[in-house]
Amino acid sequence: MAIPVSELQKIAPSSIIELFELQLVTALHGSNTIYRFHAGSNMNANGELVWNSNSYQRFPVEAEGFEYTGTGSLPRPKIKVSNILGTISAILATVNGTTAGNDLTGATLTRIRTMARYIDGANFTGGTNPYGTPDPTAEFPREVYKIARKSSESRQIVEFELAAAFDLVGVRAPKRQCIANICQWVYRSTECGYTGSNYFDANDNSVATLAADVCGKRLNSCKLRFGATSELPYGSFPGIGAYTV
Repeated sequence: MAIPVSELQKIAPSSIIELFELQLVTALHGSNTIYRFHAGSNMNANGELVWNSNSYQRFPVEAEGFEYTGTGSLPRPKIKVSNILGTISAILATVNGTTAGNDLTGATLTRIRTMARYIDGANFTGGTNPYGTPDPTAEFPREVYKIARKSSESRQIVEFELAAAFDLVGVRAPKRQCIANICQWVYRSTECGYTGSNYFDANDNSVATLAADVCGKRLNSCKLRFGATSELPYGSFPGIGAYTV
């Protein structure tokens, strides 16, 4: 469930906990490993923070730029991660030589936010959350981004620039190009849905055999096969859903 508004409106609400998950992509990085980290520690011997039974490594991290401005452009957050122990450089080294090269471009970065009253009891001495009842479903809407590029790397920090999945260079939305009055389904496929015995050639002329049956990919081609008053397959023609002609 989402964080209830009543909890946020309290005079002294519990602290907001910010967590990050970094997931690699097998096709780009050679594995689909998930790295979880949190810029702090729990109250049980300063151990790793536990959320939904997953441990988030204690790791200095600073993230900014997630706000939506309403100007029309999508946020492009930046995240800085400590590299004092060479941890991030070691991760980068594991993908060296893959499609992405020595980078994490294309990996998924998820920002998770919840409140202290909802985190697991394992974070506290005695195993009980003193602020409330643990609830692994109580969180703010997750913010999912792709790593667009590594903007800097040094012995101190590594900085990445994030972007929405469809805001990456070379990515087009929608994935399927829409062309007016042109059906894009494969003829007689599941999406097309036509299995009848009325045969026509590419010019919508009647033919006698299935071997000569070729769809003209036009609205009239659909009408001839499905009938002029039949409901055509959903999305047969871009911009028009299931409809009756």
